[in-house]
Amino acid sequence: MADAITAQRTALDMLYRRHVAPGQSYALVDFPDHANVGDSAIWLGETRMLRAVTGRAPDYVSTWADFDEAAFRRACPDGVLFLHGGGNLGDIWVHHQAFREDMLRTIRDRPVVQLPQSIHFRDTARIASFAGVVADHPDFHLYVRDRQSLDIAARHLACAIDLAPDSAFALGPQSRPAPADCDVLMLMRTDDERRAEDRSALADMTGGVILDWLDDDTLPDAADTTTAQAHDLAATARVERGLRLLSRGRRIVTDRLHAHILATLLGIPHVALDNDYGKISAYIACWTRDCDGVRTAASAGEAIAQLCPSA
Repeated sequence: MADAITAQRTALDMLYRRHVAPGQSYALVDFPDHANVGDSAIWLGETRMLRAVTGRAPDYVSTWADFDEAAFRRACPDGVLFLHGGGNLGDIWVHHQAFREDMLRTIRDRPVVQLPQSIHFRDTARIASFAGVVADHPDFHLYVRDRQSLDIAARHLACAIDLAPDSAFALGPQSRPAPADCDVLMLMRTDDERRAEDRSALADMTGGVILDWLDDDTLPDAADTTTAQAHDLAATARVERGLRLLSRGRRIVTDRLHAHILATLLGIPHVALDNDYGKISAYIACWTRDCDGVRTAASAGEAIAQLCPSA
């Protein structure tokens, strides 16, 4: 387990050092200002890596909704523009994709680096529009976090493309913040990426608790902080909430990629189901399939069989 985590952190260190050096200015945009724990784990990993390499905080940060080009250029006249990674490159989470394309159209005087993403277009005709924007940018580097996404990018996008792990692995091994209080914690999607499948049998498991992590607790007071500090405080609070939720289970079943990643960092045995387009299984096949305690299942029934082999 530790070797796999170390290998991914090493790969991330090499990625970031390709684009920034000690003391260099940079911007990081598309802060995930929502309760989904996974996106906050990515953000914290990104800022941790960037600070470790450059020795400084981002010169400019923003969400997709509050980017201000003039403020960006004042704060970061010549630094690299990093786009937050995750699983929103495609046509499911349209605000983030529209923002990404707007950045590529607008910010053309410097390198733009898309940090590790999964790619999925439900309507494949929309790939051509994005491909045109990418081809027109003079210096765009795209990182993808699974071979399925790498294949899509290689076939359609004219830019530098590389495979890299999810930036949340920069957080490193974690300790349970509290002892388990249930036998099986089922952290299951309730959003647009949930796979169409009857999973009601999971809710009937003895000793099981089923939930999602899309509701915020009260966030820390960010008064008298910079925007970057406020974002980090919010992201840290969300990740801590996610670690507490996952630590409730002696074992875990999940169809969320970052529940798998954080459970791996926590060392909690778990069974991973897929989202609706195979994002989780693609990541596991690429990076974490040999980690101790990580198993996959093609269906709820198979997950139950793995958890309760005598049933």
